[in-house]
Amino acid sequence: MTAPRRRSRQPKQLDAGILQAEISSFALRLAAEGKAAKTIRTYTEAVQWFAAAYLPGQASWERVDSQDIQQWMTWLLDRYSSAYASNQYRALQQFFKWLAAEDELPDPMARLQPPRVTDKLVPVFTGGELSRLEQACAGRSFAQRRDTAIIAVFRATGIRLAELAGIQYHADDPRRSDIDFWQREITVRGKGGRVSEMQNAERRNRAGSPP
Repeated sequence: MTAPRRRSRQPKQLDAGILQAEISSFALRLAAEGKAAKTIRTYTEAVQWFAAAYLPGQASWERVDSQDIQQWMTWLLDRYSSAYASNQYRALQQFFKWLAAEDELPDPMARLQPPRVTDKLVPVFTGGELSRLEQACAGRSFAQRRDTAIIAVFRATGIRLAELAGIQYHADDPRRSDIDFWQREITVRGKGGRVSEMQNAERRNRAGSPP
């Protein structure tokens, strides 16, 4: 088998053909284990892409070997970041680990290592930029107060955007609310459904202690 020829970025090929049956079973297994819908989609699309772009016409997973995986990773690294290629690798790794146990097949990735991820500095706001951002939100309208609160929580806690967007407040039902104004607590549901509480984060941050 040969790697797909070099081309500019295009929509992923996800037609796995006859190989789709095992991918669907893999997705069902992930769902039964309680994996998040996004995780299931990410894993299955990685396997579908590999099958559609690298294994067109292949009738069985049994013929896939370590060299196929290495060539696919090389192709990905030539076009995408090392972090992205590593994520694709780990998705395939989970699939072949499951397939090896399910069908008693050799795992072609058993002795392979994921691509090395190069460190990438993430740009951050300077103190002056944060001050200007807070000034832009200043005011007494609902939107201004809301935006001020959002910036304050971001700055004090380092919360992820998806975590902040998932915070719910029900004034008439405290049991369904993630915000407790009396205790000054926010319940945060992180990746994988993990729950944590952030107590008085803004107050501690201004006092100089870590949130």
